[in-house]
Amino acid sequence: MVPVEVGLSFSKVGFVMLLSNSTSKRTLPVYIGTAEAQSILLVLNGQDLPRPMTHDLLVNLLGAVGAGLQKVEITKLEDGVFYAVLRLRLGQRELEVDARPSDAVALALRCQVPVLVAEAVMAEAGIVLEERTADKEADADAEERAPEAENQEALLKRKLAAAVEEERYEDAARLRDEIKRLSGAN
Repeated sequence: MVPVEVGLSFSKVGFVMLLSNSTSKRTLPVYIGTAEAQSILLVLNGQDLPRPMTHDLLVNLLGAVGAGLQKVEITKLEDGVFYAVLRLRLGQRELEVDARPSDAVALALRCQVPVLVAEAVMAEAGIVLEERTADKEADADAEERAPEAENQEALLKRKLAAAVEEERYEDAARLRDEIKRLSGAN
């Protein structure tokens, strides 16, 4: 499992939850609903509401029955759908509860527990976001000295970074796959 930090973005097709791992520099983009995005955004911005929203209610319910959320895991990607589990402790019992990733993350943020992504999921659907400024210049210099196949890969990586920055995630996924194919051919 890979520990991630949570971010949120808005694209042309809706909200995207960004689960980023600083060690591997990979980010898992997950499209989520408006209600879940609002719930996550409230926590990320440190906003409190006078009455509990649904995720606050769930946290209150866990506390009322003496259960504690230990961590959240994004466990698999199947047919384009991400799956998550809540790891709970109730007394001496450890429980696993199926959840949508957006709901699981909204709870994890409220309970201040780790969010983890299965390495296989991150490898399959994660993307690498390009470094900014000085790193871009260094990459450009290196590309000029690289053989043609490496130039093509570097060009694809720049296009991938631009697609992510412009929130064109379908294009980013296609470019990621092309980079993987090209890397395997070298």
